[in-house]
Amino acid sequence: MDQQAVRRARRSVAAVFAVHGAVAGSFATRIPWIKDQLHLSAGELGLALVAPALGSSLAMPLAGRLVHAWGHRAAVRLLISLWCASLVLPALAPNLPVLALSLLLFGACAGTADVAMNAQGVEVEQRMGRSIMSGLHGMWSVGGLLGSAVGAVAAGQGWDARVHLAVMAVLLIGIGVLACRGLLDVRPEPEAEAPPRFALPPRSALAIGLVGFCAVFAEGASGDWSGVYLHGTAGASAGVAAASYTAFACTMAASRLAGDMAVRRFGPVRTVRLGGVVAVLGGMLVVISRTPVPAIAGFALLGIGIAVVVPVCFAAAGHSGENPSRAIAGVATVTYTSGLVAPATIGTIAQASSLPVSFAVVTVLAVGLIVGAGVLAPAARTVNPGRANAATVGLQPGERDQESTATGC
Repeated sequence: MDQQAVRRARRSVAAVFAVHGAVAGSFATRIPWIKDQLHLSAGELGLALVAPALGSSLAMPLAGRLVHAWGHRAAVRLLISLWCASLVLPALAPNLPVLALSLLLFGACAGTADVAMNAQGVEVEQRMGRSIMSGLHGMWSVGGLLGSAVGAVAAGQGWDARVHLAVMAVLLIGIGVLACRGLLDVRPEPEAEAPPRFALPPRSALAIGLVGFCAVFAEGASGDWSGVYLHGTAGASAGVAAASYTAFACTMAASRLAGDMAVRRFGPVRTVRLGGVVAVLGGMLVVISRTPVPAIAGFALLGIGIAVVVPVCFAAAGHSGENPSRAIAGVATVTYTSGLVAPATIGTIAQASSLPVSFAVVTVLAVGLIVGAGVLAPAARTVNPGRANAATVGLQPGERDQESTATGC
């Protein structure tokens, strides 16, 4: 295939990832406005914020069928547009029940778009013959930071969230649709069997998904509870505690942007195991810290350690030999379920004991990255002639030779 078209597709899918992240970042900054507008208690808001993760988990199994039916380009274009458009729904909700329903739809749009764009990312990675998934997820983080920066300005200027989010939705839809023009128009072979309308995770995706589950649990726990930990346990000021998530997010973004170099150099298994070691050290540092500096350093190490895990899991699913869209949807469903349970689990354990004990659990789960990384090893595959070098994605030099022998390349 024309390598210029593949490089254009890489830039396009990176832009789509950034748009997806910008929607999430924009919404996050206006949650306080929504809380005040509807006069919600902390408990009511917390209940409503379960809905996006629930919507994603319910909708992701549908995504494989959608991608199969429409093809990659059309599916990504439609789903990313719906995700952007759904940004306005929470701010328009007049009461808690409608807010919960709007957030359920918001999450469903997020989840299906997530699966479709990751399927395109895996396809581009296969055509390029080298790891790019970590960098794509890094672009999601960059988009999230940009969206949150604009949102912070809008909130600081006292802009009505309905106006701010509507403007962002229109702008991001435009950027997303333009970006999709360069995507690969991948369609299933005529004889290819369509996945079920509601595809449960295939067995091969469960083990990969459980590795991602450990990483997303640590990410959710750190994102939602780092500020509380810094303020309540490490004695940080409110300002320092509030800035802890920004530092964590920046660390994640930088590590993901650099992660592909590590995957190309060491392979996916060694990279995730090394990340697991760093995450365990970070978790241990958080658990024993009672002052701000070592606690912030611990959260930073957690961010570095888990940064590449989810991108590598999606890549492994796409290369597993299953229907790629279905396998990615399965891994996403298992992985992102962790985001649904992590905040509540941390809070429950902290209520029963303490936050350090909660993060001891996070540290134990980080050990799962070290133990379970072997399931991310590339399997021998038959190369599709239309996918140059696809079989060697993420392999080390010695592994490339073995793969060539196994596939006849």
